Amino acid sequence: MTHSPNNTTVSPFRAGLFCKCPKCGIGKLYAGFLTFGEKCPNCGLDFTKFDSGDGPAVFIIMFLGFIIVGLALFVEVKFSPPLWLHLLLWIPSIIGGALLLLRPAKALMVAAQYHFNASEGKLDQ
Repeated sequence: MTHSPNNTTVSPFRAGLFCKCPKCGIGKLYAGFLTFGEKCPNCGLDFTKFDSGDGPAVFIIMFLGFIIVGLALFVEVKFSPPLWLHLLLWIPSIIGGALLLLRPAKALMVAAQYHFNASEGKLDQ
């Protein structure tokens, strides 16, 4: 089974990173902070058929957890700061990092779904 991309002129990575339409690469993907629009204002692609699910959030949790825990351990061993300083450093880092990364991660998932023509699994009956 081979996948044929719908559109090879728009890079799914570029469209996802800049939160643009995966078909034309110009129109905005989001209507709100994490809410997808109904359709592309440029080419009319229907965004309602795409669903990023929880995948991007899980990847971000794992990635940020690895980075932040590593940094927190390094800071603890090297400087031994008080607990309140750890809280002051790492809680905003986790929240800010998650909010910063979630939007492009969801857009990247949608761009990959479009590029590889992904759909729900169906059983032949």
